[in-house]
Amino acid sequence: MKKSVKKHKRATWDEYFLNLVELVGSRGTCDRGRSGCVVVKDKRIIATGYVGSPMGIGHCDELGHEMHTVVQENGETSQHCIRTTHAEQNAIVNAARFGTALDGATLYCHMTPCYVCAKMIINAGIKKVVCNKDYHKGQRSKEIFKEAGVDYVLINEETETYKNM
Repeated sequence: MKKSVKKHKRATWDEYFLNLVELVGSRGTCDRGRSGCVVVKDKRIIATGYVGSPMGIGHCDELGHEMHTVVQENGETSQHCIRTTHAEQNAIVNAARFGTALDGATLYCHMTPCYVCAKMIINAGIKKVVCNKDYHKGQRSKEIFKEAGVDYVLINEETETYKNM
């Protein structure tokens, strides 16, 4: 008599790396965006980063936020904490610090990168960006990814929200 075995459903590569993004992001030091980032080439992790202050500088979790108000062209204002470096920026900088080329890599992140991060991603030679959620101000990033030939994949249509947007 054959025993029935429940087949395990393996995570896809995108699911696997996006799960790691969330784990990496748990190291973040700003409660406005504990985001993580994982950069992969040939299904191997080559760099990670999370939201945090520069090395040796106090963190939001210790000192509070360094909030700045930004006025958009249409007159809307938004609040941004500028104490920390974004997860994508930290992943790119960590790769540079240890001499790891990112040309042709795939970047996995919690939400659509901001415009500054998108420009860094393009200039680092990263060819694909996979995001778990959308960013409410990510439209320009999507436009330049398309223009630069970077493959952009949004897994969930949900837009990330956080306090004091």
